[in-house]
Amino acid sequence: MLEKMKESRGNIVGFKAIGTIRPPDYDELVPMFEKLVWEEGTLRVLMDLSEFRSESPSAWKADLNFGREFHQKIEKLAIVGDKHWEKWLADFCAPFYAREARYFHTDDIIAAWDWLRK
Repeated sequence: MLEKMKESRGNIVGFKAIGTIRPPDYDELVPMFEKLVWEEGTLRVLMDLSEFRSESPSAWKADLNFGREFHQKIEKLAIVGDKHWEKWLADFCAPFYAREARYFHTDDIIAAWDWLRK
């Protein structure tokens, strides 16, 4: 499940990934991003992976399509978590999901929000 975070304002939007991400999560996420892009132009996104467990293989195509559709519309992507692979994910994401991506440890989530606001 993807839950929009209450700290979201304007073109700065945060999501908490909880449990396993499945295709219906993208069915909700894509229209939300389309609306935000229409209203704001470009976005700065925080993705909190602290409660993320996995993404179902059936969601991989939707995930890649999401990246292809919104890559140029996401200026910054802050990935927040506490696992080593999440840091690697931030480096990997930039060419596919955002113009710029950066990893922040869960303890530094305030710094992640601040980075998005700059």
